[in-house]
Parts: sequence; structure tokens; C-alpha cells
Amino acid sequence: MAPLSVRLGIAPAERRRGNPARRAELGLVVFASLIVTAAYVVASIGTTAKVPPHLAVFLAIVLGLGLLAHLGTRYLAPDATPVLLPLVLLLNGLGYVTLASIDQPNLYPPSLQAMWTAVGVAGYVVTLLLVRRTRDLDRYRYLLVLVAVFLMLSPLIPHFGYAVGAYDENVRLWVHIGPISGQPVEFAKILLVIFFASYFAEKQELLSIPTTRLGGRLVTDPRPLGPIVLVWGFCMLVLAVEKDVGFAVLVFVLFIAMLWTATGRAGYLLLGVVLFGAGVVVASHLFPQVDSRIADWLHPWTRVNLPGGSYQTVQGIYGLGSGGLVGTGMGFGQLSAIPLVGSDYIFAAIGTDWGLLGSTAVVFAYLLIVGAGLRIAQTARSDFAKLAATGLTVILGIQSFFIMGGVVRLLPDTGLTLPFMAYGGSALVANYILVGLLMRISDEGNRPALARAATASRVDGDRQEAPSSPAEPLSPAGTR
Repeated sequence: MAPLSVRLGIAPAERRRGNPARRAELGLVVFASLIVTAAYVVASIGTTAKVPPHLAVFLAIVLGLGLLAHLGTRYLAPDATPVLLPLVLLLNGLGYVTLASIDQPNLYPPSLQAMWTAVGVAGYVVTLLLVRRTRDLDRYRYLLVLVAVFLMLSPLIPHFGYAVGAYDENVRLWVHIGPISGQPVEFAKILLVIFFASYFAEKQELLSIPTTRLGGRLVTDPRPLGPIVLVWGFCMLVLAVEKDVGFAVLVFVLFIAMLWTATGRAGYLLLGVVLFGAGVVVASHLFPQVDSRIADWLHPWTRVNLPGGSYQTVQGIYGLGSGGLVGTGMGFGQLSAIPLVGSDYIFAAIGTDWGLLGSTAVVFAYLLIVGAGLRIAQTARSDFAKLAATGLTVILGIQSFFIMGGVVRLLPDTGLTLPFMAYGGSALVANYILVGLLMRISDEGNRPALARAATASRVDGDRQEAPSSPAEPLSPAGTR
């Protein structure tokens, strides 16, 4: 039987010691913790005119959670990228400080957000512990998509799911189990990425190479798209029934982006643009909230006093304007005037308190996360891992773009939340799990070939001979 450390997926000591990536990550985690603590002090001085009394406890908690995530990476994914986790912890910490400075503990209790942050970090470590090889996810794609469908349908179950009012409509996305409530679709989107990646990787050649003659031209065979289009269409139908515009758009963009990445054919991208435009026209006639959000986007000043109108959009614009270049200062902005400022419009709070410079820094942090995710996709060792990393990165990037673009009126409001910064437990935990999967793919992609072969041999109990020369190429585990 293999040693316990191998069965738990703990990297050998020789891979953990002297690893420059992990040393860099540790330094960045400590630096991010100090920045969050400094922001907490500034916010406390702005609201109470004194240094917070439990500053040492706050620093210990922030640093402790960061070190816990770092140790999980060091032992379970020592070759993963060193920049992703510190950026996530920094955004999460600054989001917590912003929520604390809003001074609306009944709507956005900081203690509850801190608890969900701890659960998210634990979910990150557990993800690295359970998912030791990405090819294990590839094997269970149909089971995972069934779980995703159940999670998406669960808010429609009587006495289990419930609706939240938005734009004079009831968006049915929430479920409750005893005192705990959340949005299962946050976890379903990750499972959909795994299913899409697995299916597209298997059918990649059929979807990209023309093999069917239509008239005098060769075109790609449309039949391989049938099963996955049915799954995607069913998910879109469920989201339409639940009246969730934001996640419907997110799943649509995710599907088109992964299809284009898998095939490289611009025709699929063009088809996606046409379908998106047609979908907007149809949805604006079928769903009143879509038409309302487009009208609020185009004419916010004339709809500010209408029920469910553009009052939040206008207040967000006022907040961004009052922030100016450097912001009003933490705790000095009139954040309570913006409805849903801790969830949908937390970027408006950032622009108010930190100004153009602070909000630009946040935008660059998300750009760095997207860049790190795309780099992970480039170095992935299999088609499945490459597509999965791309899809997971698309979720973070597109969701951030949609919500920040909605706040500054570049796009209509979608009702999504800013990853890692906005208030909410299910979204925060799901995003930490998403980052854990990205780090696992990064670890496999950066792992030396001999180390991958030796680890796979120990885990599987195989007694295969090592290659005759370190220069001899090895077949990466999980490559199709």
C-alpha cells in the first residue's frame, strides 16, 4: 500500500523544499495581508476616528487564513502559479473592509462574511486534497452534469427554493436548508465548465474539421453538437424559468467561448454573436425585467423615480463622481444611499471610497487573475485541462466585466456579483473552489515530467521503469 502522504496527494519533500514559486507566494500573501490590515485601520479611523481596538486579532485572522491557503498549496500543489492565490486573498480582504465601512450590519454583517471567507479557504484546500488529478473529473462528466442540472432546478422545488424581488419580478435562485441559504447555481456553473470541457475535448476533431459535403462545399458535421446543445439549451430554459438574466448570459458566453477555444473556428463565434443579438430581442419581449434593465441603461435619468427603475444606477454614478481621482476616503463616502451597495454595486462603493486610482487598481487585479488563468490554460497538459482552465477563467473574467461594466454604464445591469469582493456566501465559496481547480491544473502543467511520472506511478501502485534518459519525452498523464 502507498504511504499516507501519497494517498492524500501530498507532494514529496524534495518538491516542497527550496521551491521559489512557493517562497514568492508566501511573500505576496504576507504583503496582501498587510495591505488589507492597513485598509482596515484607515476605514476604522474614517468611521470612528480611532484605531480599531482588536487590530492584532484582525491581522492574525487575515494572516492565518492566508497562511492556511498557502500551506494547502505548498503541500498539495507545490508547482502551481504563485500569483493567483495572493490576488484572490487581496480582493477578498479589501471587499471585507469595504463591507465593514458601509456601516449596515443588518444587511451586510461583516462577521458572517468573515465566516464564509473561512469556509471558502477551507473549500479551496479540500478541493486540492480531493482533486489530485484533473483526469478524474473528466471521467465523471455525465454524473457532474446531472448534479449541475439538479442544482439549477433546486430553487424551483416547493418549500425548498424561494424568490427574491428584482425589477418587479421574482428571481427564483435561492434555496434554504434550515438557517442556511444560498444560490446553488454558483456551484452548477463550475460543473458545467467541467462537462463542456470534457465533451469538447472528446469531439474537438469532429467539430473543427469539415467532413460533411453540403452542395459543393465541405462543412463540419453538426451532429456532434447535438447532445451538448441540448444540455446547454435546457440550462438556458431553466434560467429563463427562474428569471435570472445575469446567469443566463454568463452560461451563454461560457458555452460560445469554450466552443470557439476548442475548435478555433470563427464561424462559431459569429454564430454566437448572432444568437446573442436575437436572444436579447426575444428576451426583451418575453421578460419585462430585461426590457427594464435595457431602458434603465439607456435612459437612467428619466426612470429614476419609477418603481424598480434606475435609482440604483443613478446613485452609483453619483457615488463614482463624488470619489473623483483619489476617493472620499474609507468611511467618508455616502455609501448607504446606493441600494444593494454591498452586493450588486460594491464596485460603486470602491469608486466612491478609493476614487479612480483605487477602482483602476481593482480592475488591474482582475486582469492579472484572468491573465494567470489563461497562462494556466496554455501550460495545461491535456486538451481537457486546457479547456477547463479556459472556462473557469472565462467565468471569473466575464462575471467581473459584466458587473463593473454595469456600474459604469458600459453595459446594462445584469444582477451578478463581483467575485471575491461582493457580499455573499455561496458565491465566495464557489469561487474559492474554482480557484482550487485552476491551481490543480497549474500544478500539473508546471510539474516536471519526471516528477509527474513518479507521482503517477506511486499513486497507481504501478511498477513501471523510469525512462532511460531525463531528456526522453514522457506522455503527460491525462492527455487524450
